[in-house]
Amino acid sequence: MVRSINVHLLPELILPRQLDGATAVVIDLLRASTTIAAALAAGAECVIPCVDVEEARRVAVSIGPNAVLGGERGGVRIEGFHLGNSPAEYTRESVGGRVVVFTTTNGTRALAACGGAELVLLGALVNLSAVCRVLAECPRVELVCAGTRGEMTREDALAAGAFVARLQQMRGAEVATLNDQAQLVVSDWLRTVAGDAGVAGQGALIEALRQSRGGRNLAAIHQDGDIALAATIDSLDVVPRFDAESSRITAL
Repeated sequence: MVRSINVHLLPELILPRQLDGATAVVIDLLRASTTIAAALAAGAECVIPCVDVEEARRVAVSIGPNAVLGGERGGVRIEGFHLGNSPAEYTRESVGGRVVVFTTTNGTRALAACGGAELVLLGALVNLSAVCRVLAECPRVELVCAGTRGEMTREDALAAGAFVARLQQMRGAEVATLNDQAQLVVSDWLRTVAGDAGVAGQGALIEALRQSRGGRNLAAIHQDGDIALAATIDSLDVVPRFDAESSRITAL
Protein backbone atom coordinates (compact mmCIF):
# COMPACT_ATOMS: atom_id res chain seq x y z
CA MET A 1 0.00 0.00 0.00
CA VAL A 2 1.24 3.50 -0.87
CA ARG A 3 2.49 5.31 2.23
CA SER A 4 4.26 8.26 0.62
CA ILE A 5 4.05 10.03 -2.75
CA ASN A 6 6.76 12.48 -3.73
CA VAL A 7 6.84 14.61 -6.88
CA HIS A 8 10.02 15.99 -8.44
CA LEU A 9 9.21 18.76 -10.90
CA LEU A 10 12.60 18.32 -12.59
CA PRO A 11 15.11 15.45 -12.64
CA GLU A 12 17.75 17.94 -11.52
CA LEU A 13 15.90 18.38 -8.20
CA ILE A 14 16.46 14.75 -7.21
CA LEU A 15 19.13 14.38 -4.54
CA PRO A 16 21.78 11.64 -4.76
CA ARG A 17 20.36 8.26 -3.66
CA GLN A 18 16.96 9.87 -2.99
CA LEU A 19 15.15 7.27 -5.12
CA ASP A 20 16.95 4.23 -3.68
CA GLY A 21 14.49 1.41 -3.10
CA ALA A 22 11.47 3.38 -4.34
CA THR A 23 9.19 2.98 -7.34
CA ALA A 24 9.82 5.83 -9.77
CA VAL A 25 7.47 6.98 -12.52
CA VAL A 26 8.92 9.14 -15.30
CA ILE A 27 6.40 11.57 -16.79
CA ASP A 28 7.05 13.34 -20.09
CA LEU A 29 3.46 13.88 -21.15
CA LEU A 30 4.11 15.80 -24.39
CA ARG A 31 5.25 13.44 -25.65
CA ALA A 32 7.83 10.76 -24.81
CA SER A 33 6.02 8.77 -22.11
CA THR A 34 2.78 8.94 -24.09
CA THR A 35 4.52 7.78 -27.28
CA ILE A 36 6.43 4.96 -25.59
CA ALA A 37 3.17 3.66 -24.10
CA ALA A 38 1.62 3.81 -27.58
CA ALA A 39 4.54 1.89 -29.10
CA LEU A 40 4.32 -0.94 -26.59
CA ALA A 41 0.53 -1.07 -26.84
CA ALA A 42 0.95 -1.39 -30.62
CA GLY A 43 3.08 -4.50 -30.15
CA ALA A 44 6.66 -3.20 -30.18
CA GLU A 45 9.01 -5.79 -28.72
CA CYS A 46 10.70 -3.13 -26.64
CA VAL A 47 11.88 0.48 -26.68
CA ILE A 48 15.56 1.33 -26.21
CA PRO A 49 15.98 4.92 -24.98
CA CYS A 50 19.14 6.75 -26.08
CA VAL A 51 20.34 10.10 -24.82
CA ASP A 52 21.84 11.32 -28.09
CA VAL A 53 21.19 10.86 -31.79
CA GLU A 54 24.47 9.19 -32.69
CA GLU A 55 24.06 6.62 -29.93
CA ALA A 56 20.59 5.81 -31.30
CA ARG A 57 21.99 5.29 -34.79
CA ARG A 58 24.75 3.00 -33.49
CA VAL A 59 22.27 0.92 -31.50
CA ALA A 60 19.93 0.61 -34.49
CA VAL A 61 22.79 -0.61 -36.70
CA SER A 62 23.75 -3.22 -34.10
CA ILE A 63 20.16 -4.55 -34.01
CA GLY A 64 19.75 -4.69 -37.76
CA PRO A 65 16.62 -4.65 -39.94
CA ASN A 66 14.24 -5.18 -37.01
CA ALA A 67 15.13 -1.78 -35.55
CA VAL A 68 12.90 1.28 -35.94
CA LEU A 69 14.54 4.64 -35.27
CA GLY A 70 12.20 7.08 -33.55
CA GLY A 71 12.58 10.42 -31.85
CA GLU A 72 12.85 14.16 -32.15
CA ARG A 73 14.90 17.23 -31.60
CA GLY A 74 13.00 20.46 -31.10
CA GLY A 75 9.82 18.42 -31.53
CA VAL A 76 10.66 17.53 -35.13
CA ARG A 77 11.55 14.06 -36.47
CA ILE A 78 15.30 13.60 -36.75
CA GLU A 79 16.69 13.41 -40.27
CA GLY A 80 17.02 9.80 -41.38
CA PHE A 81 14.77 8.44 -38.63
CA HIS A 82 11.75 6.33 -39.48
CA LEU A 83 9.42 7.97 -36.97
CA GLY A 84 9.19 11.13 -34.89
CA ASN A 85 7.71 11.57 -31.42
CA SER A 86 3.99 11.56 -32.21
CA PRO A 87 2.04 8.72 -30.58
CA ALA A 88 -0.10 8.57 -33.73
CA GLU A 89 2.92 7.28 -35.70
CA TYR A 90 3.44 4.25 -33.48
CA THR A 91 0.97 1.76 -34.92
CA ARG A 92 0.96 -2.02 -35.22
CA GLU A 93 1.99 -1.59 -38.87
CA SER A 94 4.99 0.60 -38.08
CA VAL A 95 6.35 -0.97 -34.88
CA GLY A 96 4.59 -4.29 -34.23
CA GLY A 97 7.14 -6.98 -33.34
CA ARG A 98 10.03 -4.57 -33.80
CA VAL A 99 12.61 -2.88 -31.56
CA VAL A 100 12.12 0.89 -31.28
CA VAL A 101 15.35 2.81 -30.73
CA PHE A 102 14.16 6.10 -29.31
CA THR A 103 15.67 9.45 -28.42
CA THR A 104 13.94 12.65 -27.34
CA THR A 105 15.04 16.00 -25.96
CA ASN A 106 13.90 15.46 -22.37
CA GLY A 107 12.26 12.09 -21.69
CA THR A 108 15.30 9.87 -22.13
CA ARG A 109 17.34 12.14 -19.84
CA ALA A 110 14.73 11.85 -17.10
CA LEU A 111 15.12 8.07 -17.13
CA ALA A 112 18.84 8.48 -16.44
CA ALA A 113 17.99 10.34 -13.20
CA CYS A 114 16.18 7.32 -11.75
CA GLY A 115 19.22 5.27 -10.82
CA GLY A 116 18.74 3.43 -7.55
CA ALA A 117 14.99 3.07 -7.87
CA GLU A 118 13.77 -0.48 -7.35
CA LEU A 119 11.26 -0.17 -10.18
CA VAL A 120 11.10 2.48 -12.94
CA LEU A 121 7.87 2.95 -14.89
CA LEU A 122 6.75 5.45 -17.50
CA GLY A 123 3.48 7.20 -16.84
CA ALA A 124 1.11 9.34 -18.87
CA LEU A 125 -2.58 10.13 -18.87
CA VAL A 126 -3.22 7.47 -21.52
CA ASN A 127 -2.14 4.73 -19.09
CA LEU A 128 -3.05 6.40 -15.79
CA SER A 129 -5.15 3.54 -14.36
CA ALA A 130 -2.83 0.80 -15.60
CA VAL A 131 0.18 2.37 -13.89
CA CYS A 132 -1.75 3.22 -10.73
CA ARG A 133 -2.80 -0.41 -10.32
CA VAL A 134 0.89 -1.27 -10.03
CA LEU A 135 1.69 1.71 -7.81
CA ALA A 136 -1.09 0.80 -5.38
CA GLU A 137 1.14 -2.05 -4.12
CA CYS A 138 4.27 0.11 -3.79
CA PRO A 139 5.01 1.73 -0.40
CA ARG A 140 6.99 4.69 -1.76
CA VAL A 141 6.16 6.34 -5.08
CA GLU A 142 8.41 8.96 -6.67
CA LEU A 143 6.93 10.84 -9.65
CA VAL A 144 9.66 12.37 -11.83
CA CYS A 145 8.64 15.11 -14.28
CA ALA A 146 10.92 15.44 -17.31
CA GLY A 147 10.48 19.19 -17.86
CA THR A 148 11.93 20.93 -20.89
CA ARG A 149 15.59 21.90 -21.13
CA GLY A 150 16.00 22.18 -17.39
CA GLU A 151 12.77 24.08 -16.75
CA MET A 152 9.60 22.66 -15.23
CA THR A 153 6.54 22.35 -17.46
CA ARG A 154 2.91 22.52 -16.45
CA GLU A 155 1.84 19.63 -18.65
CA ASP A 156 4.09 17.23 -16.71
CA ALA A 157 2.98 18.76 -13.41
CA LEU A 158 -0.69 18.30 -14.33
CA ALA A 159 -0.09 14.66 -15.21
CA ALA A 160 1.76 14.14 -11.93
CA GLY A 161 -1.22 15.72 -10.17
CA ALA A 162 -3.52 13.22 -11.87
CA PHE A 163 -1.40 10.36 -10.51
CA VAL A 164 -1.43 11.78 -6.99
CA ALA A 165 -5.20 12.33 -7.12
CA ARG A 166 -5.89 8.83 -8.44
CA LEU A 167 -3.65 7.15 -5.86
CA GLN A 168 -5.26 9.12 -3.06
CA GLN A 169 -8.68 8.17 -4.38
CA MET A 170 -7.68 4.50 -4.43
CA ARG A 171 -6.64 4.70 -0.78
CA GLY A 172 -10.09 5.90 0.29
CA ALA A 173 -10.10 7.48 3.73
CA GLU A 174 -6.38 6.86 4.26
CA VAL A 175 -4.18 9.68 3.01
CA ALA A 176 -0.60 9.05 1.92
CA THR A 177 2.15 11.44 2.97
CA LEU A 178 2.85 13.97 0.21
CA ASN A 179 5.87 16.21 -0.26
CA ASP A 180 5.24 19.89 -1.00
CA GLN A 181 5.56 19.40 -4.77
CA ALA A 182 2.98 16.61 -4.67
CA GLN A 183 0.60 18.86 -2.75
CA LEU A 184 1.07 21.62 -5.33
CA VAL A 185 0.46 19.46 -8.40
CA VAL A 186 -2.60 17.67 -7.04
CA SER A 187 -4.14 21.01 -6.08
CA ASP A 188 -3.51 22.31 -9.61
CA TRP A 189 -5.00 19.17 -11.16
CA LEU A 190 -8.15 19.29 -9.04
CA ARG A 191 -8.61 23.03 -9.49
CA THR A 192 -7.97 23.00 -13.24
CA VAL A 193 -9.52 19.91 -14.74
CA ALA A 194 -11.36 17.83 -12.13
CA GLY A 195 -14.88 18.09 -10.83
CA ASP A 196 -16.16 17.15 -7.38
CA ALA A 197 -15.85 13.47 -8.24
CA GLY A 198 -12.22 13.89 -9.29
CA VAL A 199 -13.04 13.04 -12.88
CA ALA A 200 -11.24 15.08 -15.52
CA GLY A 201 -13.23 17.34 -17.81
CA GLN A 202 -11.76 16.57 -21.23
CA GLY A 203 -12.27 20.05 -22.66
CA ALA A 204 -10.68 21.77 -19.68
CA LEU A 205 -7.78 19.34 -19.73
CA ILE A 206 -7.05 19.82 -23.43
CA GLU A 207 -7.20 23.60 -23.06
CA ALA A 208 -4.84 23.53 -20.08
CA LEU A 209 -2.38 21.42 -22.06
CA ARG A 210 -2.65 23.73 -25.07
CA GLN A 211 -1.67 26.65 -22.84
CA SER A 212 1.28 24.78 -21.31
CA ARG A 213 4.82 25.18 -22.57
CA GLY A 214 4.76 21.81 -24.28
CA GLY A 215 1.42 22.56 -25.87
CA ARG A 216 2.61 25.88 -27.22
CA ASN A 217 5.74 24.21 -28.59
CA LEU A 218 3.64 21.62 -30.42
CA ALA A 219 1.38 24.32 -31.85
CA ALA A 220 4.42 26.17 -33.15
CA ILE A 221 5.47 23.13 -35.20
CA HIS A 222 1.88 22.27 -36.23
CA GLN A 223 1.74 19.08 -34.18
CA ASP A 224 -0.86 20.17 -31.65
CA GLY A 225 -3.13 17.32 -32.74
CA ASP A 226 -1.05 15.20 -30.38
CA ILE A 227 -2.41 17.14 -27.40
CA ALA A 228 -5.85 15.51 -27.66
CA LEU A 229 -4.20 12.09 -27.93
CA ALA A 230 -2.09 12.71 -24.83
CA ALA A 231 -5.16 13.95 -22.94
CA THR A 232 -7.21 10.79 -23.54
CA ILE A 233 -7.22 9.26 -20.08
CA ASP A 234 -6.95 5.45 -19.90
CA SER A 235 -6.95 4.86 -23.65
CA LEU A 236 -4.11 2.32 -23.22
CA ASP A 237 -3.82 -0.61 -20.83
CA VAL A 238 -0.04 -0.87 -20.77
CA VAL A 239 2.66 -0.29 -18.13
CA PRO A 240 6.09 0.49 -19.61
CA ARG A 241 8.94 -0.66 -17.37
CA PHE A 242 12.54 0.52 -17.78
CA ASP A 243 15.28 -1.95 -16.95
CA ALA A 244 18.53 -0.08 -16.37
CA GLU A 245 20.66 -3.22 -16.75
CA SER A 246 19.49 -3.96 -20.28
CA SER A 247 18.60 -0.31 -21.09
CA ARG A 248 15.26 -1.49 -22.46
CA ILE A 249 11.66 -0.51 -21.85
CA THR A 250 9.18 -3.38 -22.03
CA ALA A 251 5.54 -3.86 -21.08
CA LEU A 252 5.29 -5.01 -17.46
